[in-house]
Amino acid sequence: MDGDVSAAVCGSHNGNGRSLAPRQGYLSHERKPMLCQLTNRGTNFTKKKRRVNVLHGVKTPFNCKITIKLQFCHKPNCEGPGSGCHDPRFIGADGAVFYFHGRKDEHFSLVSDPHLQINARFIGLRPAGRTRDFTWIQALGFMYGSHNFTVEAAHVKQWSNDVDHLKFSYDGKPLLVPEGHLSHWKSPDTELTLERTGTRNSIMVVLEGIAEAMLKVVPITKEDDELHNYQIPSDDSYAHLEVQFRFFGLSPQVEGVLGRTYRPDYENTVKRGVLMPVVGGEDKYKTSSLLSADCKLCSFSLKEDNEIELRILR
Repeated sequence: MDGDVSAAVCGSHNGNGRSLAPRQGYLSHERKPMLCQLTNRGTNFTKKKRRVNVLHGVKTPFNCKITIKLQFCHKPNCEGPGSGCHDPRFIGADGAVFYFHGRKDEHFSLVSDPHLQINARFIGLRPAGRTRDFTWIQALGFMYGSHNFTVEAAHVKQWSNDVDHLKFSYDGKPLLVPEGHLSHWKSPDTELTLERTGTRNSIMVVLEGIAEAMLKVVPITKEDDELHNYQIPSDDSYAHLEVQFRFFGLSPQVEGVLGRTYRPDYENTVKRGVLMPVVGGEDKYKTSSLLSADCKLCSFSLKEDNEIELRILR
């Protein structure tokens, strides 16, 4: 994708063409209308022309020149490329929808490249009479250079929007990101940034020059349970993650349930028009843990030299 990743300085509109209490973050669908100025390294903005930016189908007015081609939403867009939501429903780089069910309580590689590994832990259940599990993404494990990071949806009996259900770890140690919109944390080497995109239960993960992920924790709602006949027990909300990724500089040999769709030679074998196109690959992409790169097609190598190589690539 061309251009630097840009941020937005956003605030509520006060009616006279000025924004109130601007703060740095990403454009949000939750506060409209608003005026936002896109920040891009070394860019001079103008307030003479009023333009409308169409961001994932949402028109957002702002007073500045557009110098980039793509922005990222405040929350994962489950209808956009690079997303993985629901049970689980993925959208590949080509925009095609596919389902990968995996198995409950097991781990699978979503992306595997020499410098990046992203695994998912699936939770699920299998009601009587079904031949496969219902599954959801409960946790993600990121490996890059010589470091690792995990984010997971905590087990919740009864869901509450007033409680944060996100848990983090960095290099094997628990990590706390204080609640509060735009609360953030940076790794000591500044390669990894976490920024809350809401007071609780949503966060942006940025691996500098490698990848971005927008994450949100959600429960299985009563409506979804009844619609799909999940038969969710009363003592478990099955809190899980909705996610959308962006990647920078993946190799042509990238693998993984989602990663393979980013290969230049990728050919979509899913039949068009199929209501629920399901792809296999459990045997190819299964890993032994959330932070393992031992699947049959995994190419990531956890080496100290990776940090030096990554800086050279940038």
